[in-house]
Amino acid sequence: MSRGTWYKPPANRLVWDKEVIAALPRLIETNHRWGFGQCYQQLRFAGCWWNHKRVYRVYTQLGLQHRPKTKKQLPNRDYQPLGAPRVANAVWALDFMSDTLCVGRRFRMFNVLDEGMREVRAIEIDTSLPGKRVMRFPQRLIVWRGVPQAIRCDNGSEFLSWALVDFCRAWGIALRYIQPGKPNQNGYIERFNKTFRNDVLNAYLFEDLDQVREITAGWLRMHNEQRCHDALGGVPPTIFRERQTAINFIFELST
Repeated sequence: MSRGTWYKPPANRLVWDKEVIAALPRLIETNHRWGFGQCYQQLRFAGCWWNHKRVYRVYTQLGLQHRPKTKKQLPNRDYQPLGAPRVANAVWALDFMSDTLCVGRRFRMFNVLDEGMREVRAIEIDTSLPGKRVMRFPQRLIVWRGVPQAIRCDNGSEFLSWALVDFCRAWGIALRYIQPGKPNQNGYIERFNKTFRNDVLNAYLFEDLDQVREITAGWLRMHNEQRCHDALGGVPPTIFRERQTAINFIFELST
């Protein structure tokens, strides 16, 4: 008798696995986050006594496995000590905050602080602040306030975009990223964020963005023109800036 008589032809996998192929997608459709282990247990509980290797083969062939998101690797950041000189536009610190309206709608704030003068340059408020729009905001500030020597920020997605890198390169601004997971390295604006949240965000229930902007604008004038700072010798930022301008003017005349 020839050897071919005893040869078993290969099974048609699609026909043989049709029940498994039908069962797995139905299970995943209502339980999107289940992995293979949970799916296999549910099938066994439902009375499907298929071999786990068979079920796993179909599971992978159908592409049902979860692919974990890979965390983006950040470049090494050098430690940048705080301590900007008491002059305008030495270092601008940038940061984002978020809060919600009384109806549950979320909004964001983009804060710009002059570290040396403790003066808040501006706060941009809207429901969405993408990277390109964020960079148009400092451009308007530069026309009004002048060009900073450096910008300090964290490693948020908006600040990692090429929009910020190109902006700083075009204006000749040094870009100083803090080390990941160390917000204390951006301590000046973190301290301001705490004050702003306590005085404004936690003190009001906002109905709409116009109300947020109106209250923020009034508080901002108070902060820059009336609130005294120990680091500035017990005077508000605008008074300190005017004194520094007068001193520089007298020094230039004397030389």
